[in-house]
Amino acid sequence: MGLLDKLFGSTEKEQKKPKEEKQPLPWQKLTSIEQLDKIAKTSATRPQVIFKHSTRCGISGMVIRNFESSYDIAEGAIDLYYLDLLSFREVSSEIAARFQVFHESPQLIIIKNGATVHHASHSMITPQVIHQLV
Repeated sequence: MGLLDKLFGSTEKEQKKPKEEKQPLPWQKLTSIEQLDKIAKTSATRPQVIFKHSTRCGISGMVIRNFESSYDIAEGAIDLYYLDLLSFREVSSEIAARFQVFHESPQLIIIKNGATVHHASHSMITPQVIHQLV
């Protein structure tokens, strides 16, 4: 097996290393319009991030998995909200009106000082853009 291990890069040491488990993201469920008041107010001291997700869309599922797997924002740097837009359409509509963004899905919206400072959809949703704004 030594030759195969060398060819495919596997060593006994690598096989015995425990895999690092990634901690779940600190999602806060966004389920009511009243929470948007809190988000706007808190955005004066800490960026607020809303991820709008369609639970029936394969592309949206892929985007959220990619986002979660590459998420590396320091704990407490932002508040991270998750909106199931199929279950809470009225909240999604209010986000579009209040924060002046055209509805898309999936969509990431970053709010500072009560206003949208960035929004992205589909493959443009990455944690790296959050780093630039935090």
